[in-house]
Formats: sequence, structure tokens, C-alpha cells
Amino acid sequence: MKSLALRRALMAGALAVSTVTPMLIAAPAHAQFGGIVYDPSNYAQNVLTAARSLQQINNQIQQIQNQATSLLNEARNLTSLPFSSLATLQQQVRRTQQLLGQAQRIAYDVQNIQQAFNGRYTGTALTGDHAQMVANANARWEDSVGAFEDALKVQAGAVGNIEGARTSMDSLVSASQSATGALQAAQAGNQLLALQSQQLADLTATVAAQGRAQALESARQAAEEAEGRERFRRFMGN
Repeated sequence: MKSLALRRALMAGALAVSTVTPMLIAAPAHAQFGGIVYDPSNYAQNVLTAARSLQQINNQIQQIQNQATSLLNEARNLTSLPFSSLATLQQQVRRTQQLLGQAQRIAYDVQNIQQAFNGRYTGTALTGDHAQMVANANARWEDSVGAFEDALKVQAGAVGNIEGARTSMDSLVSASQSATGALQAAQAGNQLLALQSQQLADLTATVAAQGRAQALESARQAAEEAEGRERFRRFMGN
């Protein structure tokens, strides 16, 4: 009876050993810690997935930063120049135009010039009676004096604009060098071109005024010579 029980016990022990042994061999693949099953391959896969997700998030953050930088650059390019010299330049041009508009006796007008020359410089103006010839000579002298005075005024106005042009140029160059975007740089360049146009307008006005004075003086001298010949002819005739 005891031997039968002993054999049964040995058989049960062998069965238990044969059952537990495979479990012990497989333990490295599925370890248990406090009832939690640890799978190394699954853990590695999860870590790889998390790393890829993190990389995607980093890429998205970089894209957002690039877009933000691009928008900031576009905003700078669309920012207007805070300095404008247009009003000053227009004022200087108007001042020069006013000086030209104050031309004495013979204005800068084709019809006015034609009438003045017909009345004092050519034709019957040089062959009238003595009193008329003297009056025309005085008128021509006044034309020349007034023209030279006008030329001096225009020249003084152009010289007076030089300081304002220098100040505007310094401000525009400084604004151009410190421009934060393409629009500001372009606007500074356009204003510099406007400044050059204003200076050219002053130069044109000065040359025109000087040329007018010289032309009237030359016409006066020519008229005086013609009158002198007419007086000599009359003297010889008498």
C-alpha cells in the first residue's frame, strides 16, 4: 500500500517537473514582474514607434517655424518707409516755378515773346519816328535788365535749395541703408530719384533764365545796331 502511494507520488513529481521546465525555458521571452508580463520585442517596437512620432512632431514644428519666418519676412517687405521727402521736394519745385512765373516784362510764353519782339525788336519798331525809336530802345534796355535780374533770382533760388536737397539726401540714404524690407528699399530709391529730378528742374530753370537774359541782351544789341544804321541813313539823307 505504501509502495503504491510512493509510486504515485514519484509520478506526480515527475509530471510537475516536466510541466514547469518548458515554462522556465520560455521565461526570457515573457518575463513576469509582480504579475506584469514583459515582452522585449513588443517594447522595442513601441520605442521605435514613439521615436518616429517624435521625429514627425519635430518636423512639423520646424515647418511651422519656417512658415512663421517667411511671414515675418513678407511683413518686412511690405512695410512702408517711415520717411518721405516728397512734400519738401514738391515745395522746392513750386518755389522755382514761382520764380520763373515772376519773369519781368517778357514772360516764358511764346505768344508774349512774339508780341514783344514785333513791338520793340523788329520791323517798324526800328524805323519809326525819333520819339518812338527812343521809347523802344528804353523798353529793350528794361527787358534786358529785368531778364538778368530774373536770372539772378532763379539762380539764388536754386542755390537755396541745395541745403534742403543735401538734408533730404542724407535722410534718404540713411533710410535706404536701414531698410528692413524690399518695399522700404524701393521707396527710398524712388525718393532719391525724385530728389535728382528736383535738382535737374532747378538746373533747367537756371539755364533757361540765364539763356533768356543772354538772348534778350543779344536781341537788344542787334536792335541797337539796326537803329544806328537807320539813324545814319536818315542823317545822310538829310
